[in-house]
Amino acid sequence: MSNANDRAKRQSIIDACRKMNRSGINQGTSGNISLRDGEGMLITPTSVPYDTMQVDQIVFMKLDDEPEAGQRPSSEWRFHRDILKARADVNAVVHAHPPFATILAIMGMEIPPVHYMIACAGGDTIRCAPYASFGTEELSRHAVLALEDRSACLLAHHGMIAVGASLAKAMWLAVEVETLARQYHGCLQIGTPPLLSKAEIENVRARMASYGIGES
Repeated sequence: MSNANDRAKRQSIIDACRKMNRSGINQGTSGNISLRDGEGMLITPTSVPYDTMQVDQIVFMKLDDEPEAGQRPSSEWRFHRDILKARADVNAVVHAHPPFATILAIMGMEIPPVHYMIACAGGDTIRCAPYASFGTEELSRHAVLALEDRSACLLAHHGMIAVGASLAKAMWLAVEVETLARQYHGCLQIGTPPLLSKAEIENVRARMASYGIGES
C-alpha cells in the first residue's frame, strides 16, 4: 500500500470518529474504530481527543498478536482484533455509546423486530451480549458470539458494536441501530409493541440485498 493510501485510511478513521460525536452516537473518546489493513488492523489510540487526533497516532496491529511495546491502541483492541479474525466479511468495526442503545444495553435488553429496518443488522434481533469488564478477553468472546450471523450487537452495561464490509457501512449501521433503539424505547413508554415475524424479516433482507444500503 502506498503511503498516500495508508494516510487516507488513517484519516478516514479520524473523520469517522469525529462524525460519531457530531451525530450524537458517541461522547468524548469513549468510542473506538478499527479498519482491516492487510494482515492487520488500524485502530484508534486510547484517550486521544478526536479533534486533535493525527494520522500518525492511529495504531497498526497484527491480527495474530497483541500490541507491541510502546503502542497505545484503544483499550477495546481485543474485540476489534477478534471480530476481524472471526469474520472475513468484516473490514470495519465501530464501537460507540449511543444514548438509547446504551439504555437498552444497561437493561440487558435486545432490540426485537419492531421495525423492518432491523433486517439491516443481519437478522430479526439485535442481540445484547452479557456483561464483562471493558478490554477483557471475556468481553471479546461475548461480542464475537453476539455478532454471529449479525452486523450489530449491544454490550450489556456498556454500549454497541456495528460492523461492515466498509467503514461507511459500519458507520451507517451504527446510526441505524441507535435509531431502532430510540424507536423501541419510545414504544415501551406506551406498552408492549407488536413484532414483525421472522419470515417477514427474512423477506425484507432478501429484498434489501440488491439495494446497496449503507454504501454512501
